[in-house]
Amino acid sequence: MADSLVIVESPAKAKTIGKYLGSKYIVKASMGHVRDLPKSQTGVDVENDFNPKYITIRGKGSVLKELKDASKKVKNIYLAADPDREGEAIAWHLAHVLDVDASKACRVVFNEITKQAVKDAFKTPRKINMDLVNAQQARRILDRLVGYKISPLLWKKVKKGLSAGRVQSVAVKIILDRENEISAFVPEEYWTITAVLKIGGTEFEAKFYKYRGEKLELANEQRVGEILKALEGAEFKVGEVKEKERLRHPAAPFTTSSLQQEAARKLNFRAAKTMSVAQQLYEGVDLGKEGTVGLITYMRTDSTRIATSAQEEAKEYIVDKYGESYAPEVARQYSKKAAGAQDAHEAIRPTSALRDPESVKSFMSRDQFRLYKLVWERFMASQMSSAVLDTMSVDIPAGEVTFRAVGSKIRFPGFMKVYVEGNDDGTTEDNKFLPPLKTGDVLQKEAIDPKQHFTQPPPRYSEARLVKTLEELGIGRPSTYAPTLETIQKRGYVAIEDKKFIPTELGELVLEQMEQFFPEILNVEFTAHMEEDLDHVEEGTEDWVRVLSEFYGPFEKRLEVAEKEMKEIEIEDEVSDEICDKCGRPMVYKLGRFGKFLACSGFPECRNTKPIIKDIGVTCPKCKEGHIVERRSKKGRVFYGCDRYPECDFVSWDRPSPIPCPKCGSLLVEKRNKQGGKLQCTACDFVQPIEENEDAAGE
Repeated sequence: MADSLVIVESPAKAKTIGKYLGSKYIVKASMGHVRDLPKSQTGVDVENDFNPKYITIRGKGSVLKELKDASKKVKNIYLAADPDREGEAIAWHLAHVLDVDASKACRVVFNEITKQAVKDAFKTPRKINMDLVNAQQARRILDRLVGYKISPLLWKKVKKGLSAGRVQSVAVKIILDRENEISAFVPEEYWTITAVLKIGGTEFEAKFYKYRGEKLELANEQRVGEILKALEGAEFKVGEVKEKERLRHPAAPFTTSSLQQEAARKLNFRAAKTMSVAQQLYEGVDLGKEGTVGLITYMRTDSTRIATSAQEEAKEYIVDKYGESYAPEVARQYSKKAAGAQDAHEAIRPTSALRDPESVKSFMSRDQFRLYKLVWERFMASQMSSAVLDTMSVDIPAGEVTFRAVGSKIRFPGFMKVYVEGNDDGTTEDNKFLPPLKTGDVLQKEAIDPKQHFTQPPPRYSEARLVKTLEELGIGRPSTYAPTLETIQKRGYVAIEDKKFIPTELGELVLEQMEQFFPEILNVEFTAHMEEDLDHVEEGTEDWVRVLSEFYGPFEKRLEVAEKEMKEIEIEDEVSDEICDKCGRPMVYKLGRFGKFLACSGFPECRNTKPIIKDIGVTCPKCKEGHIVERRSKKGRVFYGCDRYPECDFVSWDRPSPIPCPKCGSLLVEKRNKQGGKLQCTACDFVQPIEENEDAAGE
């Protein structure tokens, strides 16, 4: 007979924990929050210490009834929501509606959902931490005041359906500021000179370094011509040779932010998808005979700290699999780097280092396996020895000109045996080593290659780069990144083009009004300071009512000014040349989540919409009559198809090339990744690299 009720957020978590606790416990799910501020009103009494008005969330009545009925049949009630501010607030609300004394030991927390961790947690229940609850309340009320006070103003003055928020508005501003940087960017010319040299049958490259003993910028063709003239008849000889050892250290285990960034780089996951799949891995996966097990620790964290027991287990695996030399003598410790990092939980890691990805692959979906593999490899690498690289730098005089060749190779792979961190530029480390060279060696000149380049503007933000920037600036916290990115797209403030954020006209317009009337909301330092204040509330060193009072006083005055002075703006849709094939009215350009599309100007009477078709100038290789156009799938992914569809069903995820295969005459398609692009034949083995600007910025 059960004598205890345990309440968690989700059915998956309830199922996993229920198996661990046994028949004396009833485990039920609250399905997230059960109470919140009302949607129909602000729900905050600003005159009475910002007292919130909480109501039962619509649709949660039956859940609460089930929980209340279950609570009457047991002696003890344990609230086991997630171990963060949000989880603490859920526990506090549940305590309120179930008449549980929050000052008694009713709260149970665990950082991982494994049998041992769960059982240990139930040995040491604690009371609800009101500092955590108040930090969550302060954030919720703060965001409600900003959203519910500014949004109606934007509806009235600009357009219905708009919203404003502390973190989302700053995120849009960062994207817009970058776009303005790109627009204002003036390219500057520069040149490189590469010498292709040979010794003992081995070719290698060296770059121009000095002229007449001085480092020079090759800013124009005239200067390059001067260098080339000085090289006429010059003998290339090896000068100074420098060889040294370099250590390369592993990256820290994942935080929420770094997981989102790396999953975007390596798995092409959006931030929201990363968090959704991570939640599944945290809550538990059925591993057959082993039962349901949480495979990773809690995924909302800004800490890189690792439990000693996990480090010891990792070392055991590393020594057994790779040998003693792959495990450092002293376990690695990583310092927190992010602005305002709280270090409340461990880093994201596998719950058992011994559970390698291949051993559980058959029990997981493809996405679960790929993310688990990423977490496991990152953690294991973080506990391994540094890699040892041999580097070589050689100066090569040729008359008055000096070239420099550099190279490196891996002597001992260390952590690189398991995992190497990605980067936002998509570049990889060049591990080519130079041939054996010593001072005085005469080199054979194979070619001199001068190239003109132009500096590139800073790249637009991808999700990964934006998350990294928000974290570095101290804007938002681990739980806010994914929903923030979703919100700014849903509101139409930004669109995604080639996996990069671009601001829309609507986003620029709203930001212009915000900048004029609510500059503090867009001020990065101000927003970061607010995050710090909320952290201080969580630590118990700051009063949450005082934090809200300090913000609301000036904010209220700005609202009064904006109500009087903000001008009404009418946004007119851009009319296209297309005519609606259903009602005959003109079609207009609208902005959706995945960019622009055509909609009937007769909306809402006529709801006809069409994608914007972009002809790429290639004749359909299947029917030979139609043209290939760029389209988007329902999920926003670009693909290419014949404009005679459905008569012709040709489709391709890869962009078709207008040039036929020189080998067999069949269709060539463009294949692209972070390292570059290539043309590949769809019928034979022909492959050709795509000539592109070497310095084009990308991610």
